[in-house]
Amino acid sequence: MASVPSLASSVNQRVADALASALPDAGASDPLLRRSDRADFQANGILALAKKAKANPRELATTVVEGIDTAGLIQEIEVSGPGFLNITITDRAIVETLAARAADDRLGVPLAAKPGTTVIDYAQPNVAKEMHVGHLRSAVIGAAMVEILEFTGEKVVRRHHIGDWGTQFGMLIQYLMEHPHELDHKAEDGGEVSGEEAMSNLNRLYKASRTLFDSDEEFKTRARARVVDLQAGEPETLALWQRFVDESKIYFYSVFNKLDMDIQDPDVIGESGYNDMLVETCKLLEDSGVAVRSNGALCVFFDDVKGPDGNPTPLIVQKSDGGFGYAATDLSAIRDRVGTLGATELIYVVDARQSLHFKMVFETARRAGWLNDEVKAVQLAFGTVLGKDGKPFKTREGETVRLVDLLDEAVDRATAVVREKAEKIGLSEEEIVENGQYVGIGAVKYADLSTSASRDYKFDLDQMVSLTGDTSVYLQYAYARIKSILRKAGEAGDRKPVAHPELELAPAERALGLHLDHFGELIAEAAAEHAPHKVAAYLYQLSSLFATFYEQCPVVKPEPELVVGENRLFLCELTARTLSKGMSLLGIRTPEKL
Repeated sequence: MASVPSLASSVNQRVADALASALPDAGASDPLLRRSDRADFQANGILALAKKAKANPRELATTVVEGIDTAGLIQEIEVSGPGFLNITITDRAIVETLAARAADDRLGVPLAAKPGTTVIDYAQPNVAKEMHVGHLRSAVIGAAMVEILEFTGEKVVRRHHIGDWGTQFGMLIQYLMEHPHELDHKAEDGGEVSGEEAMSNLNRLYKASRTLFDSDEEFKTRARARVVDLQAGEPETLALWQRFVDESKIYFYSVFNKLDMDIQDPDVIGESGYNDMLVETCKLLEDSGVAVRSNGALCVFFDDVKGPDGNPTPLIVQKSDGGFGYAATDLSAIRDRVGTLGATELIYVVDARQSLHFKMVFETARRAGWLNDEVKAVQLAFGTVLGKDGKPFKTREGETVRLVDLLDEAVDRATAVVREKAEKIGLSEEEIVENGQYVGIGAVKYADLSTSASRDYKFDLDQMVSLTGDTSVYLQYAYARIKSILRKAGEAGDRKPVAHPELELAPAERALGLHLDHFGELIAEAAAEHAPHKVAAYLYQLSSLFATFYEQCPVVKPEPELVVGENRLFLCELTARTLSKGMSLLGIRTPEKL
């Protein structure tokens, strides 16, 4: 089914047509339509157009109103103030448009006019290191953007740029070579090794190798030599390195599974995946003059990037000793993603503290011709997770919070909340545990996604699992309540969700209906602006509007007449579908009972 034009877009077009007739020499004009508390919509564009045409704005507004086609859509237009148009939609148009949305599996959400290929770089843990709270935002924000963009028709390629290369592996590999049975282990129950067990093994090995590296100069020398072997691709060294990567993946995937995220092995391409391209990348940059040698290092300079001493701070692509840094890897990744994957957009979901690095990398790639007007790269930069005290989130001992511990606590808190209400709604123990997972993980994700990515936010589990306020639990509860209403109506037998455009709508019905109609535009906006927080804000407002509707407009009891009840059930059902779809785009489950 084709996308359903929103009421706003239909009104906007009719006002724009009338403006064009009233001012034929002005060309295409934007009516500047927005929602209003004085009517359904307000058009503010006439003032600027009147000033440009040296016309009286109120007189121009009156002329425009006379030329607007209102048939089947607009109930009333009022000229307000110096030339604003207050526009009220007919009840019939609202219900008919919502019925068209309900008839579409996509809820009338439009597909992108010119979909491209977007590569999203997100969820980037480090091999042989534990994931902490700092890894949360990249994973959660990136996964939401994948879902939102795919829903708008974009081809999305996931990339998890894990840290799997570098000098620390010399120490680890050398230690394993000298203690070959340190990773020869089985799970305590004889089955598959769990993520926690894998991480425990890696932590133990890392600590032992670090102790030896710091205390034994001969071992330190051997470890550094092993780095050279790794970079040269020596087979035995690479085989041991692969064991660390595989062990780490067991742990990574267990954490992503807790986060209810689908991470596929082919999408995990770490720093090592671009090793074969590094020399060529440097040659291309140097031969083109984009990069120059400075004190033996290959550097790219920028007029607007200077250090504290006022001297230029370059992007170092290759060190003076011949080694390669992050810049070489990131530039090679851009070449691969554009040249091999055919990307038209690259999105990097990375900590805001790396903004300068990516600014220089993107500018370098642009100078080299790998990025241009047809291929763009953006950093979806995110802020820091803070504790209740407003400081970076740490344990009482000042340690970084383990992500697994944080997620487990969220699920435990949520399960306790679910258990309190379980008997009242008849949940089994299995359903309590399952809903506890959905509510706990949903709470963590929503707290992150309901804040603009660029801002810091406070991690407060007590607030996150609250049934009131701007939380995922409030949204999940709204969905479960609607499903309960629909079940009761179904049990009654004579009530089914049916749209009745002939009915006059109550104010709460109109407010809910107009917000439901905005869903398609909202998703397109969130995709274009890389702003999943706008989806969260929309869903919270939708739940709030539904609460007001349910309070003011009886659906099943006390008995409204049949057609009124059917129409209100129709609004309930469309609200539930919209909530469910919106939450799924954020990676959050919606239990049927809660």
